[in-house]
Amino acid sequence: MGTINVVKTIKFVHEFCVVLVKIGTFYSVYGKDAYIISYLFKYKIKERENVPICSFPVYSLSKVENTLEKNKINYIVVDRRSNYKIEEKVINKQKNNYEKMLEKANKSITYVLRIQKIYDFLLEKRDSINIEKKLKQIEEVLQND
Repeated sequence: MGTINVVKTIKFVHEFCVVLVKIGTFYSVYGKDAYIISYLFKYKIKERENVPICSFPVYSLSKVENTLEKNKINYIVVDRRSNYKIEEKVINKQKNNYEKMLEKANKSITYVLRIQKIYDFLLEKRDSINIEKKLKQIEEVLQND
């Protein structure tokens, strides 16, 4: 079974936990969890099999864990090499801000993705005759804000 399917199974049981999967020298986070990690740390989101993925190096784990704990977001850590056995589990018994943080992250990431599309479009069209006009229009809107 592939990593994405295993994570979906884990999320079925631990729906409101960020699942951190150790794969070699990186940790990867999938689906909605990727939005939370990207939002908190500005890590880039990629897609595989139409699933958002965010990864970070092993040496950043303590920073990620501290931030999740500070924000009262439940998480579990699993290692692909040990057949996805849960190595660490942090559950805030009184309050879990997973859903609240996911809502903020979704909103923010949606804006980031829209901005990225505009940026990619402008880069692709940078040699066109109309690019100067489009850039001036954008700059005018930004100056009026």
